[in-house]
Amino acid sequence: MRAWVLLLIVTSGAAVAGECERAGDSVFASGFERVPLAARYVALDGNDAAAGGVAAPWRTLQHAVDTVAPGTAVCVRGGVYNALVTVTRSGSADAGPIVLQAVPGETVVIDGAGLPIPSGQHGLVTLSDVSPVVVRGLELRNYVTASTSKVPIGLYVTGAGSQIRIERNHIHDIRNTGNGCAANAFGLKVDGTRAPASINQLVIAGNEIDHLVLGCSESFSLDGNVEHWVISDNLVHDTNNIGIGAIGFEGVAPDPAYDQARDGVIVGNTVHAISSYGNPAYGNEYAADGIYVDGGTRILIERNRVHHVDIGIEVASEHAGHTSSEVVVRNNLVYFGHSAGISIGGYAASVGGSEAVTILGNTLYRNDQAGTGSGEFQIQYHASNNRFANNLVYAGTDGVLLSAYTGDVPQPATLDNNLYFTAAGAAGASWVWLGSEYASLAAFRAASGQDAQSLIADPLIVDAIAPDLRVAAGSPAIDAGADPGSGLAGALDFAGRPRINGTALDIGAYEH
Repeated sequence: MRAWVLLLIVTSGAAVAGECERAGDSVFASGFERVPLAARYVALDGNDAAAGGVAAPWRTLQHAVDTVAPGTAVCVRGGVYNALVTVTRSGSADAGPIVLQAVPGETVVIDGAGLPIPSGQHGLVTLSDVSPVVVRGLELRNYVTASTSKVPIGLYVTGAGSQIRIERNHIHDIRNTGNGCAANAFGLKVDGTRAPASINQLVIAGNEIDHLVLGCSESFSLDGNVEHWVISDNLVHDTNNIGIGAIGFEGVAPDPAYDQARDGVIVGNTVHAISSYGNPAYGNEYAADGIYVDGGTRILIERNRVHHVDIGIEVASEHAGHTSSEVVVRNNLVYFGHSAGISIGGYAASVGGSEAVTILGNTLYRNDQAGTGSGEFQIQYHASNNRFANNLVYAGTDGVLLSAYTGDVPQPATLDNNLYFTAAGAAGASWVWLGSEYASLAAFRAASGQDAQSLIADPLIVDAIAPDLRVAAGSPAIDAGADPGSGLAGALDFAGRPRINGTALDIGAYEH
């Protein structure tokens, strides 16, 4: 990480502005990469009647974002700002974005303590129908209500817009302390509320989101008409509902044909300490996902670390007649969860399901710590044309490796080239297929026609306690996978090494 020591010592205009007037690098780099910007400043000892320069800063964030032209960085000096901020001005393709950011090396806090929350959804910082805009390096905290008619959000992006980037912010202690599923809050929320105009070319990277009280909502979610997006390298933890969500069919977009988060990537995130157990909206249920695709389509979930959550990764739909579809879940680590490691299909016959979900090269390790019976890989209702291959599946002492309990679809998924084991050894293993339980891989294979090339053997995990989920030399996982072709296995393993290192793919998230 770059050190900003000089910035803290030298506060001349040149030293401060030199690091505050660049847009930086972008995953979507077209016309946007390291754009030089004009700089205007905000400081707690400033004056909105001033010129906004480094020596004569403005006082309020709202004045700054209402005043600046495209191609301007609003550089915020350190301190605690007790204010709501709504950005409605856009940058431009020619001049560059509008950037709202902390001066590097200084801590900028936007604190919601005591601020009013209008009825409905409202952000401590809100971006409404803007593009391109960047929000970077802010701490957002303490936006709280007990009202079921109000939904506090740390950072809210709504409407339509292109090339929006949310980077390296810390969002925490956003809470709705009311009771039941009507008492909702979000840490970070993106709602594509227009159609056909979407929110697109969106990057949300390097943020930390934590200590939220959410009701029935998500820590961090995309909903409605949101397309072509990247969620990368975020840390989400210590909340009482879903970590990261990509959602569809909620009526957020006015045209149902566009009402679906789609064509996105969820990569390199860490999600942990997520549970709905004790959340008043759920009671004593382990229902909170680390990563949840609920009605999304054409989404890649790869190289994420998900642990100590309720359900690790879930791909489903809560709306009858709808599915999450064409989702690839690959090269992830999912471990020490309270319930299922990976789950597909709807939670009840009355809701939607999963279609064409491909689950490849993941390591699932000792999930279902609460003994729910959901096991490592769970298949529920309305699952069709799904694939589960090259996964290292290591169950805890309950031994449930697969729980496909419904029987509503005769062939909900195809499974092959997986490596299975349990903490109790091969004798402790259990597979549930179409509601029937099998105590050996051979019996499961004979009854289901699945897992013809799969193994049950000790994978030789490097460290079962920490855990270090790499495998040691001599592991049966090495070179035992099957290449699905068309680059579907991904270029990199969980650790960022080439996905093939040897004669074939390894089973699990790591290449040896």
